[in-house]
Amino acid sequence: MKTEIYQEKAVLVGLITPEQDSAKAKEYLDELAFLADTAGATTEKYFFQKIDYPNPKTFVGPGKLDEIKAYITTNDIELVIFDDELTPKQLRNIEKELNVLILDRTNLILDIFAKRAQTANAKTQVELAQLQYMLPRLTRLWTHLERQRGGIGMRGPGETQIETDRRIILNKISLLKKNLKDIDKQMSTQRKNRGKLVRVALVGYTNVGKSTIMNMLSKSDVFAENKLFATLDTTVRKVIVENLPFLLTDTVGFIRKLPHHLIESFKSTLDEVREADLLLHVVDISHPNFEEQLEIVNQTLKEIDPKEKPSILIFNKMDAFSYVPKDEDDLLPVQKENISLEELKATWISKLHENCIFISAKEKINIDNLKTLLYEKVKAIHVERYPYNDFLFQKYDE
Repeated sequence: MKTEIYQEKAVLVGLITPEQDSAKAKEYLDELAFLADTAGATTEKYFFQKIDYPNPKTFVGPGKLDEIKAYITTNDIELVIFDDELTPKQLRNIEKELNVLILDRTNLILDIFAKRAQTANAKTQVELAQLQYMLPRLTRLWTHLERQRGGIGMRGPGETQIETDRRIILNKISLLKKNLKDIDKQMSTQRKNRGKLVRVALVGYTNVGKSTIMNMLSKSDVFAENKLFATLDTTVRKVIVENLPFLLTDTVGFIRKLPHHLIESFKSTLDEVREADLLLHVVDISHPNFEEQLEIVNQTLKEIDPKEKPSILIFNKMDAFSYVPKDEDDLLPVQKENISLEELKATWISKLHENCIFISAKEKINIDNLKTLLYEKVKAIHVERYPYNDFLFQKYDE
């Protein structure tokens, strides 16, 4: 008999601003709902506030906060999640008003990372990011002291405790940074000991199928599921395509508004991207906004390493691509959902030529062509690096 896993009931809050229209705000809350589901919460309702900029005190306006409060009281909601990072002041004021657990996007992502971390390396990185996030928000942990009556013997205990906690956290952060430096040295030594094989790194938005491609190419069993951030720990496998060996690395997925604390603490994982000779940028072609996800990954890659690297753009999940034919008498402009996969392929290939390929890792569609393209790219890098070994490839190409 299966035991049902308890899921907290949550509502999500997002903003409609001059920079972010209603369609975009809805898309972002859909992604936030996926994050909430990954963390173990079920989303009951979306709340949107049309506003020029976030309220500095409560993120949303007083009227919207009253609306949220009425709904969570009536429907026994335990959790309210905001789609942007809240300031300590906003967090404190909202918790006072709503009297339920408040999370922002950053805190939710950190919680998922903590849940997903398996190795000592990943756990250390996540703990460091959590403590760095927590440090400026310590006062919210001691708001219960404000309900105490002032007077002799009642002055300052909260402040004293906060300072004590701050010192403890700062010492812990210092220790974790030292531990991560040691881990980085070990990881760097491991990378040097891998020999002179060409290094290939899988990169992309979270949940685009990188681990599935890793399993398919390396014939290994890397954990993969339809959840965000299924992979946190860097996995390296030796892969052989047409007798040509190379190293393939699966990396953590990127996401919109990835907390900077995580980018800082996941240095050892990101070093795999920096030191890669070839990037396999995986994109979920079935996602309605794959172009934006592609751009987010490109921007994050520039932050990690501004140098241009050879890359292959892999459009995955072509089996799940949806196409709604446009009526002949329809005078509306052609939308993305009206473009067939063949038309889309022609558009992208015309720009990216041989560096672009469409596959389905799950259904094993077009995998042979991917392997051929991968072989040619790895071979070119190897020959450029070791020109005197070029004769080794002659028998592979005959």
